[in-house]
Amino acid sequence: MESIQQGSARRILVVEDEPTIAESIAARLRAEGFTVELAHDGPAAVAAAASLLPDLVVLDVMLPGFDGLEVCRRIQAHRPVPVLMLTARTDETDVLIGLGVGADDYLTKPFSLRVLTARIHALLRRVERTATPGATIVVGDLRIDTDQRRVWRAEAETQLTPLEFELLVHLARRPRAVLARDRLLSEIWGWPDASGTRAVDSHIKALRRKLGSDLIRTVHGVGYALEAR
Repeated sequence: MESIQQGSARRILVVEDEPTIAESIAARLRAEGFTVELAHDGPAAVAAAASLLPDLVVLDVMLPGFDGLEVCRRIQAHRPVPVLMLTARTDETDVLIGLGVGADDYLTKPFSLRVLTARIHALLRRVERTATPGATIVVGDLRIDTDQRRVWRAEAETQLTPLEFELLVHLARRPRAVLARDRLLSEIWGWPDASGTRAVDSHIKALRRKLGSDLIRTVHGVGYALEAR
């Protein structure tokens, strides 16, 4: 693991085994004012995430040691952190697997560094936007502390990834209102069109798995509504 210090409070862990790509990403992020840490394989990435506590992780899927999907599972189990996944795979199933293990967003290689930095800034803004100091949302037996980013259902606390948390807050602030997939994509992901609706479905599935299958109602062909009682 290497360290590239830039004096910014925002620290990003870049996990990429191709040196040229890793250095290009690091140089661009340095120019944006971030502190950048580099790891080049699965085990080093997990160790770096645990010791450095980054604000965001840029994570390649194909890594030596073990792959990025396993890295994502392990770091999210230890501490929820926004993850932007990089993949050379174009199959939608691979993308959905990445989202299912806790990635918040993804880019398919080759990608523009301008687009990468825009996605990173958007992910960090999402985390800041969700945290309203002192705000607690209660809907039935669901309780959300947006200040501490903690969630309970029937007094049992559940750990969510940053994007799962924001999606839940978004639904909980409008209980029983049906929110369309394209609206969720625009307001949470910042995507201008509906091309990523499967990403919404994947995160809804994760919320149901963690908080109960009865929590969110599907309105077929439209979107989702929070139905906690």
